Amino acid sequence: MKIQLIRNATLWLEYAGVKILVDPMFSDAGANPPIINSNNDRRNPLVPLPAEVAAWQHPDLMLVTHLHLDHFDEAAVTHLSKSTPVLCQPGNEGQIQSHGFTDVEPIDTTLTWKEITIHRTDGQHGTGEIGQWMGQVSGFVLQAANEPTLYIAGDTIWCDDVVQALDAYHPDVTVVNAGGAQFVTGDPITMNEADVIAVCEHAPYTQVVAVHMDAINHCHVTRAKLREELAESEKTYNVLIPEDGEWI
Repeated sequence: MKIQLIRNATLWLEYAGVKILVDPMFSDAGANPPIINSNNDRRNPLVPLPAEVAAWQHPDLMLVTHLHLDHFDEAAVTHLSKSTPVLCQPGNEGQIQSHGFTDVEPIDTTLTWKEITIHRTDGQHGTGEIGQWMGQVSGFVLQAANEPTLYIAGDTIWCDDVVQALDAYHPDVTVVNAGGAQFVTGDPITMNEADVIAVCEHAPYTQVVAVHMDAINHCHVTRAKLREELAESEKTYNVLIPEDGEWI
């Protein structure tokens, strides 16, 4: 398995001979307005893509965890072939099809695509009313012969859903969205430093890969802050923090 962080939560996977694009956000830097009710007015994305879009235009498969614009944007709709197979969470297939994609299939629990078994997992995109307003989000667990088990947690905080996924699948690698996204009021809606450490404490066997940082204006946890928090801990945690464009 090889993982490339493109930017934010957008990943390129090479897994069991399949090229998989996850949560494509292809907008140019500053093309979109700031997230509302946040504490700064910087336009999104904050940084450009690390290469030309053409590098990621031809996946064999696309996985979409949910339809917020920093995970599936108009630029992705424009640049990707509408015949690209897309797997998503139930309820999102209609909107994806409305953009012209012709091969869209929701995963209720488990689906096998070619030689890869893909399990959908739940998550909590925040707490209380904000969490309800943010709507349903999903993650995916990938399994295949002679490949590590990969858990892409998606836009979730540390919660029982994540615990259940870790305990059920015992993933070798866990990708977490660690930007600590937050509005002016309310709690974080994605994992912050403490949540990343909670994953490490609960599942010390898994290689954590922390992404979703330094790209969207309401994400308060930067790579530097996460590295500092991990370094100040009395324990050593198994966390990789890739830069945009970096391969793992």
